[in-house]
Amino acid sequence: MPELQLPPLGLYIHLPWCERKCPYCDFNSHETKLIPEQAYIDSLLADLAADARYTQGRSIATLFIGGGTPSLFSAAGIARLLQGIAARVPLAPDFEATMEANPGSAEAEKFAGFRAAGINRLSIGIQSFQDAQLQALGRVHNSDQAHAAIAAARSAGFQRINLDLMHGLPRQDSGLALADLATATGYGTGHLSWYQLTIEQNTVFYTQPPLLPVEDALADIQDAGEALLAATELRQYEVSAWAAPGQQCRHNRNYWEFGDYLGIGAGAHGKVSFADGRILRYAKRRQPEAYMTATPEQMQLRPLWLEERDLPGEFMLNALRLNTGFHLVDYTARTGLAADTLQPALDSLLGRGLLELDAGQIRATSMGRRFLDSVIAEFLA
Repeated sequence: MPELQLPPLGLYIHLPWCERKCPYCDFNSHETKLIPEQAYIDSLLADLAADARYTQGRSIATLFIGGGTPSLFSAAGIARLLQGIAARVPLAPDFEATMEANPGSAEAEKFAGFRAAGINRLSIGIQSFQDAQLQALGRVHNSDQAHAAIAAARSAGFQRINLDLMHGLPRQDSGLALADLATATGYGTGHLSWYQLTIEQNTVFYTQPPLLPVEDALADIQDAGEALLAATELRQYEVSAWAAPGQQCRHNRNYWEFGDYLGIGAGAHGKVSFADGRILRYAKRRQPEAYMTATPEQMQLRPLWLEERDLPGEFMLNALRLNTGFHLVDYTARTGLAADTLQPALDSLLGRGLLELDAGQIRATSMGRRFLDSVIAEFLA
């Protein structure tokens, strides 16, 4: 394969424990009352030291700590983790460090400590501001705690805050969904993740389905919500992400632009490009106990080297989520492939009005975004 331009590099860290598993959650999360915090951080840092070879001279531009419920960790533990990261890999001067947090009162009390540790962007899992909806979702916080968490984040000095909000909830209609959305945008936090509840396999909701809105009601919620958001300072830049100017999540943008990222922690995934044209995907051992007892060499499962035929689909799976899409020269820079490797699927989708091409920039049309899974499927090997 031809040489690649090495893209920006991020770091994802998975903290897999939560207080209670939500019935809709299919993430690698495990209920516990006692987190082996120090031992797990030891394993994370050993894992990162082994993965440091993948930086290839690059600094880490962004960090995202996800879970589970990362805010169950102590502020001192997060400080130790960030100090250990800085000692093992170079960090960019404008390093973005995002951490997911739950609105529970115990977690909110730690927000100032997380900020002092070096976290500069907080993503709060609100999901709904209505107690009935939160109970239906199996959340451990209530609406009062949701409001208090936003206030606590601001009081702690966070200038960049994302609110995570869901719609299409059990027995939810447009009025309830818009009330949640109006409350969230009223806070003016600068970033909103607003996405539809989906039922995934290996969840309680899959085996015990709740009563969800029908398709027509979901479409009404989506249309009305987008109209409400259009009247705010927030602008949609990805399928489920809206941001004020300068507030987009750089870490997630790097995913969608087919950038590279290291993944450490139980079940974490990584993607690394090499100048010789190879692209590696890898995953870490999923079960926390197996991960912590493994050597750094044993933490990583069998690597997957992407084949050339896989790259168009892999790239489009990410890039078409962005409202701006991608430029054909970026496709070549990230994959090492010529633009004509996207054809004939590209020609077909352009002809059907699902994609549009403007001065080398490819993006999904409004119709294409409604059927994005089908659009992307056209490029999968």
